[in-house]
Amino acid sequence: MKYPVEKSETEWFEQLGHDRYRILRQKGTEMPHTGQYNLHFEHGTYCCGACGEPLFVSDSKFRSSCGWPSFDDAIPGKVEYVKDTSHGMIRTEILCANCGSHLGHVFDDGPTSTGQRYCVNSASVDFKP
Repeated sequence: MKYPVEKSETEWFEQLGHDRYRILRQKGTEMPHTGQYNLHFEHGTYCCGACGEPLFVSDSKFRSSCGWPSFDDAIPGKVEYVKDTSHGMIRTEILCANCGSHLGHVFDDGPTSTGQRYCVNSASVDFKP
């Protein structure tokens, strides 16, 4: 898939460093309850940690107790949805639609009116107040 922002994997690694590269570009996951945005509830925008594209607004964030930042909706057109059958499960992976970086997964078990829980790695996003 072609994305508006494309770099070689070497360029991504140099930009992101080992830990963020593993999550954003190699579809890794951070340990639950360790990410800086898990219990973060300031007003602002969560942007892609790789390219800076706005992805989620703080009004859509909720306390899920799952160990990762959770949102009930994404900014329209900013997230790509891909079927993920890894680890013996069927899930929907979420990627930044601007650069293709891995954000996490979305589930149909959210407690709000959308019924969605976007489960996002803190390392996959940056926060802008």
